[in-house]
Amino acid sequence: MLSIRPIPLLADNYGWLLQDETGFTAFVDPAEEGPTAAAIEAAGGRLDMILLTHHHADHVAGADALRARFGAKVAGNVADAHRLPRLDQPVRPGGRLEVGRNAAEVIDTPGHTRGHIAYFFASGPVALVGDTIFSLGCGRLIEGTAEEMFASLRRLAALPGESLVCCGHEYTLANARFALSLRPDDAALKRRAEEAKRSRASGEPTVPTRLEEECRLNPFLVAPNAAEFARIRALKDRF
Repeated sequence: MLSIRPIPLLADNYGWLLQDETGFTAFVDPAEEGPTAAAIEAAGGRLDMILLTHHHADHVAGADALRARFGAKVAGNVADAHRLPRLDQPVRPGGRLEVGRNAAEVIDTPGHTRGHIAYFFASGPVALVGDTIFSLGCGRLIEGTAEEMFASLRRLAALPGESLVCCGHEYTLANARFALSLRPDDAALKRRAEEAKRSRASGEPTVPTRLEEECRLNPFLVAPNAAEFARIRALKDRF
């Protein structure tokens, strides 16, 4: 069985600590060494693999130091190898990555960056989506187009509804305010916003969320086509 939990990093990042029943340990998107290493030590002091979703420093900056410290292997998109830490296990979208006793499907998710990928573990089911989906939001279009991001969101939306969506940032409260500006009378969205407020007030993360909930409430996943997605993304950029 795969266990997973968010590790707060930097100001609002999350890395994700994964362990299976054998003790095999992986970490997704280590933004910094110190808190990541502390979480690994608390979980048994073993790190076998580092999984990277994209090249931004706030997702990879701790990778080299953690590899040296724990002897972990680094996995990431071979297409982005020139701007990622050195890859011990290059992967390609459409392929699979063995993570202990679990296999991850590598999913192409350009939009935020050209080489962005997500990892889906059917054994969870768990989707580690980096900066593609956030709770009630999605990543900015830094390198990709609206059409690319919309297609990426459709790929992820096709995963099982019970999948846990594990994203890279704690943006839920701000995303909820924007979503409610579009749908101010949505009772389910209001409940989600209130739950998020309570979680943050008690110092708890608002993620992971369930994909089926995101497909109902996230305005970027609700968008019916790329043109409407682009309109909503432009509104969010100015919000």
